[in-house]
Order: sequence, then C-alpha cells, then structure tokens
Amino acid sequence: MTEWLSRAAEDAHKFAQRHPRAMAAGVLVSLAGFAATAFGVASPTAPGTEIPQQTVSEAVQPLPVHEQLEALADHRLELYRSTEGRRNDTADSLLTRLGVSDASARNFLHRNRDLRDLLDARVPRLFRALADESGRLSELVARMPAPRKELLETHFTRVVMRRDDKGGWRVTRELAKLESQVRMGSGTVSGSLFAATDDAGLPDAIASQLSKMFSDEVDFHREIKKGDTFSVVYETLTADGEPINWNEGAGHLLAAEYVNDGQTYQGMWVRDASGRGAYVGLDGKPKHRSFLASPMEFSRVTSGFAMRMHPILQTMRAHQGVDYGAPVGTAVRTVGDGTVSYAGWQNGYGNVVEIQHPENRSTLYAHLSRIDVRKGEHVTQGDRVGAVGATGWATGPHLHFEFRINGVYQDPLQVAKATQSNMPPVSRAEMQQLASAARTQIAAARSVGAVNDE
Repeated sequence: MTEWLSRAAEDAHKFAQRHPRAMAAGVLVSLAGFAATAFGVASPTAPGTEIPQQTVSEAVQPLPVHEQLEALADHRLELYRSTEGRRNDTADSLLTRLGVSDASARNFLHRNRDLRDLLDARVPRLFRALADESGRLSELVARMPAPRKELLETHFTRVVMRRDDKGGWRVTRELAKLESQVRMGSGTVSGSLFAATDDAGLPDAIASQLSKMFSDEVDFHREIKKGDTFSVVYETLTADGEPINWNEGAGHLLAAEYVNDGQTYQGMWVRDASGRGAYVGLDGKPKHRSFLASPMEFSRVTSGFAMRMHPILQTMRAHQGVDYGAPVGTAVRTVGDGTVSYAGWQNGYGNVVEIQHPENRSTLYAHLSRIDVRKGEHVTQGDRVGAVGATGWATGPHLHFEFRINGVYQDPLQVAKATQSNMPPVSRAEMQQLASAARTQIAAARSVGAVNDE
C-alpha cells in the first residue's frame, strides 16, 4: 500500500509539472468525491406487499490519480450565465454582461436582421448564454413575449443562436408553451406597499392584485402602516423554467393575508369551470365589488366630491368628481366592466375616456397624457384605459374621475362601497375545501418569511 501511494505521489508530481492548471481543479474534485453520499426515497406499499430488503456490498477500486487528472484535463469547461434585456443594449454590452468575449458572435448579432428584436428596448427579453472558459460563445437563447396578444398568457417566443460545426451561426425561432408554477412570498411594509413587494421579489402584477384583493378593507392610499405584513401564494408563468417579466405573464394571486395595524385580513381567488373568478374571504363572502374603489392602484386623493375653490377660475364651484395626484404616466384603469363611449379631447378636460357600464352607470377619466382604448371597445374591470397627465385645464399632473348614475353625478368613493360582486357558482362544500387549502398555503408562506428574517 505504501509503495502504491509513493508511485501515485510521483505520478501526480509529474502531472502537476505538465498541467499546473488542471492540478488545482483535480484536487478539488477529489476532495468533493470523499463527501459524495447516495440517498434513496422509499415509496409506501400496501400491507402484505412489502419488498424483501437485501444489502449488497461491493469494493470499488478508484482509478489511479494520474488517470483521473488526465481525464479532467481533457474535460471542456462550459459556463451558463443569464440576464435581462436593458434599455440601451447593444451587441457589445449584452455579450459583455453575459461574460462572452467573441468577435464572431458580436458581429453576427449586430448584422443579422432576424435578430434585431433581441436588442429592441420595447420588447421584454430574457437571455441565457453558454460559453467556454475563454468566453467563446456556443449558444445564445432569448425568450420574449409571443407576437400576438391572444397568445401572451399561453406562449412565448424562443430565439436560439447556435454555433454550427463549420464555425458559423444558425438561428431558430419558435413558439413555446409557458408553464405554470406556484410560488410563495412575504414581507413587511416600511414605506409603501409597492416598495415592500419589490423587496420581497414579487412581480408587479401580483402586488397590484394584492392591493385589489383587500381594497374594500384597507385604503392603500391612506391607511397603510409601517410594520404591516403580507403573505402571498401566487401562480406565475415561466419560460423554460424562468419567471417571465412581462405583465401579462404574472399569473394569479391565489391566496393572501394582509395584516394592517394589527388587523388580519385573508382572501383567496375562486374560479369556476369556465375560468370566471372572484376574490373571496376564507368565509366565502365576496371581496371584489362591482366597482373598484380607485382607478389607480397607488395614488392619493387631492380633491374630493364637494364644493371647492376652482384652482384656475378662482370661484367656488361644486367638484363633481375626485382628483387623484400621481406622476405623469401612471396607469389609469377602468373601475368596472363596460364599453368605451368616448375617447378623445374634451375642452378643459383634455384627453378623456368615458365608459358606459350596466344599469345606466358611467365613469369619466380626464386630463390623461395618453389614451389606450378606442370608442366601442369592451373593457374589463382593471384594464388600462390611459395614463395620468396634465392635459386641458390642469395645474399639475393628476386624474379627474367622475361617476354618474342615470346622468347624475355621484361620489365615486361611496359608490364603490355600496356595490356588490358577482360570485362564480361554487358549492358550499367546495368553498370550505378551498378555504382549508388556502389557510395551509398562507401559513406556509408566512413561515417562509419568518425563516428568511432570522
């Protein structure tokens, strides 16, 4: 044994002189090999059908060290690296961020017209590169939204740029299916809800759904407190295992808990066989009313439904709506289902969208910086109709919002509280079963947050 170890040491010394780089890696691999352990998982079997157990022992003779090191030296190192597309990406900046140093790949990416959308800042993009230890690119994979709106929630575009056997490049482009994953998250509010959900790594759309789920119980404009906590279980869509970052792919908030100033609120998403769903409490009562409390997810009320001094005319006038202060470009959403009855310029209101809702109800959204809908278009509660601006008679960026019933102005804040939700037809027994599952999921999400805080 001593003689064998002596020969092995001599072989290793000679190899180290010939291959100094491989020697260090070989030592690491050898050390890791001593820590390798195999685990088995047994499946339960029915009584009387147990499988006889048998222990088998076999001596394993390792290869000589010099043979292991020779094999390691011949092994080609490949590195994967991922990144998201950025606003000012060029072929150089993208490949550099991916750890790629390859003039051939850079020139091909820069000149190939079929790859122009890979550098288009308007398109959300996820990249993954496969390169060797010198930075030479073998494969670049890009994942982007599907080209048609109706496919955005089911498919994505995969573009693959791969080096061929002759040293050139070939490109394939295909539609692939998105896959659904259930994830958990939790956090604590120290400033705004949106900042807290960002810190917790939640997609923006899930943060929006969280505020929407509890909008009837918590005024996220005025009642949010430092120290509030949230725990969420949500469904997200992935492209080749990576969560997508375009809004339509965020998935649904499945269950959630929000603790506001010591008061706990819980809810879940319930849907029927047709896919129609609603937010409900764990007691089965609806949380989602026919009209949202606000046309924006995060904003502040700057002027209510009351008499006031007109900021431009400087006379006392009835303010027949509610003003929300928010930065230019903030998304404005419809508070209920309906049909766009007007979309265009309207004197002092500037850019305006009007929506006709069932039962002779209508809403108006004024001073918009942009309009994202057309007259006659059907919209669903929460759909974006425009963005905050300061067009028309406005002293600064804000949204003027009106609500009318049979042509008579109403206080929008009171209307939202008075309306009820249309629940999907779910049996009592099924609702109880869903609520039990939601409680378990919320508890798991809460415990994950507690572990991360330790």
